[in-house]
Amino acid sequence: MKQTASQPELVIEAGRREKEYWRDLWRYRELFYFLAWRDILVRYKQTAIGIVWALIRPFLTMVVFTVVFGQLAKLPSGGAPYPILVFSAMLPWQFFSNSLSECSNSLISNSNLLSKVYFPRLVVPTSAVVVSFVDFMISGIILLGLMAWYNFVPSWRILTLPLFIAIAFAASMGAGLWLASLNVQYRDFRFIVPFIVQFGLYISPVGFSSSIVPEKWRFVYSLNPMVGVIDGFRWAILGADSQLYLPGFIISMVLVFLLLVSGIWYFRKMERTFADVI
Repeated sequence: MKQTASQPELVIEAGRREKEYWRDLWRYRELFYFLAWRDILVRYKQTAIGIVWALIRPFLTMVVFTVVFGQLAKLPSGGAPYPILVFSAMLPWQFFSNSLSECSNSLISNSNLLSKVYFPRLVVPTSAVVVSFVDFMISGIILLGLMAWYNFVPSWRILTLPLFIAIAFAASMGAGLWLASLNVQYRDFRFIVPFIVQFGLYISPVGFSSSIVPEKWRFVYSLNPMVGVIDGFRWAILGADSQLYLPGFIISMVLVFLLLVSGIWYFRKMERTFADVI
C-alpha cells in the first residue's frame, strides 16, 4: 500500500503576522512605485506649464519673504544673501508641508483600493511623501540658480546635507502618518491640515533666521521640530554664515524621532479598521 504524500504543516507562531507585515512592504514594492508614479503624473496633468509649478510656488514665496523680512523689516541674514537664507529654509518646509497635505488625504483618495485588496497600508502614505520629495528635488534647482547668481560657494558642510534631508523625511513621514490615520477617523482634519500648514509657516524660521529669537526663548522655540530641521539645512548650505544652536537642535531631533515612532505605532494600530471606517 503506497503512502500518501505528507500534508503541509501549519505552524501558528506568536508575532509572525508582525514580521510578515514588514516583509510584505518589500513584496509590494511594485505597488509603491505605481502609486508614486501615478500621483506624479496626475499632479500636473492638463496644466499649461506642468512640472514648472514645482519651481514657481517656492520661488514666489521666497521673493515675498525676501521683500517683507529682508527689505522692509531689515532682519539680519548673518552675512549670507537673504534670498539664499530664505530658500534654504523653503526647501525643507515645502517638503514637510506638501507631505502633510498629501499624506492626510492619501488613504481617503485610495479608499476603493483599501476596501478591495490586501496590501500593507503603510505603502499609501509613504508613496505620498515620496511624491513630495520629487517636488523637493526639483525645487533644489532654484537654490543652485541662486548660488550661481550670488557667486555663493558652499563650504564642506554641504556634504552633511543628505543627513538633514533624511531628518526632514522622518519628520514628514511621522506627522503624515498621524494625519493620515486621524483623517480616516475624523474628516474634520481636511479643514485642520491647511490651517496647520499655514500657521506652521509663520512659527517656523522660514522667512527669518532663528538667531533673532531671544536666547531665553531659543530652547522653547526649538520644541517646534521643524526649527531643528530648518536650522540644520541652513548650517549645511550657508556654511560659516550659519551657526547651529546645539541644545535646540538636539531637542528637535528627539521630537522628530518620537514623532516618527509614534506615527508608525498609531498607524499600525488603526490600520486594521481603515477598510471598515473609510
